[in-house]
Amino acid sequence: QGHFVYGQRTNDIHYSAFTIEQQKLLTDCMESLPNHAQVSVAIIENGMATFLGFRKDMDSVLPINNSDSVFEIGSITKAFTATLLADLVIKGSLALEDDINAHLDYDLKDNLKITFKQLVTHTSGLPRVPPALSSPSLSLANPYKDYSEKELKTYLTNFLILDTVPGAVSSYSNLGFGLLGHVLEAAADHTYEELLSAQIFSKYNMDKSTTDRAKIHDRLVTGINDQGEQVPNWDMAVHMGAGGILSTTRDLSKFALAHFDQENKTLAMTRTKQFEVTDNYSMGMAWGLITSESGDMWTWHNGGTGGYTSSMILNTKDKSGVIILSNISALGQLTNNIMGLAPALMTSLER
Repeated sequence: QGHFVYGQRTNDIHYSAFTIEQQKLLTDCMESLPNHAQVSVAIIENGMATFLGFRKDMDSVLPINNSDSVFEIGSITKAFTATLLADLVIKGSLALEDDINAHLDYDLKDNLKITFKQLVTHTSGLPRVPPALSSPSLSLANPYKDYSEKELKTYLTNFLILDTVPGAVSSYSNLGFGLLGHVLEAAADHTYEELLSAQIFSKYNMDKSTTDRAKIHDRLVTGINDQGEQVPNWDMAVHMGAGGILSTTRDLSKFALAHFDQENKTLAMTRTKQFEVTDNYSMGMAWGLITSESGDMWTWHNGGTGGYTSSMILNTKDKSGVIILSNISALGQLTNNIMGLAPALMTSLER
């Protein structure tokens, strides 16, 4: 099975053979996917990343070197938005308990106050998306594209209705993270892309990561649906902070390895428990914190857009992790095959 492995050794990334169990998990997953499917995987053990890629063509599963191919990472973007917030908190520019209101040039409906902590832990009470984006008649081909700052302001000032009392429960909100990214732009006086580039992408040498599709169009893998048909890319507009990043498994592995640096206070802050949901699941800053069957803590986030499904799990104690990027739509049924692959691979590392 050695022909599944490609590559060389570089400074902090080591290519080596996957186990037979891991290869079977991957090939079984690929066989369930349609033609034109691609999956790019990084498995991290002892602080070293191994890459493996597959493509489905003519009903055959083929190995492919796609660690530098670009995919929409969807909601894994939220971990990066949280990192930008943690950076500002560590620098003393703001505090998690601060209201976001001071950074808006308008008042929220009913003079509602929301804190940065509530946004970054999904405890703001904001709905998952604004009502305009949850309409049954909304086209899901590119749903966020025309929802601009203007629409966001109109909604927040005139029509905002919370689902729950702020701070009471953690309920997933793309709207909340879209708003958080928007507020961080105002607080730092830079665009979201500029903040990512300066504080994260440049710092960790993630040179193929961006929110600007034009920059990486030649590397972008085409998104598909469950039938293998091409689907449009998503433009996140004012919701950029909720799911607008495009990246590669190699770049995300660099971000993962940085989490293993105990001196990195910003990244450690994002993994710190902020809100307990159940006995074995808590919210960090964007990250879900899961107690695994082995008793270890998994730092986890999934992502999905109209043409892509992604997953990322880290175990900072063991310096291990799994990163999966795919061009399988999160709107179909096959997204579950990708979502289930990450914890299965992660469990294989703990044996």
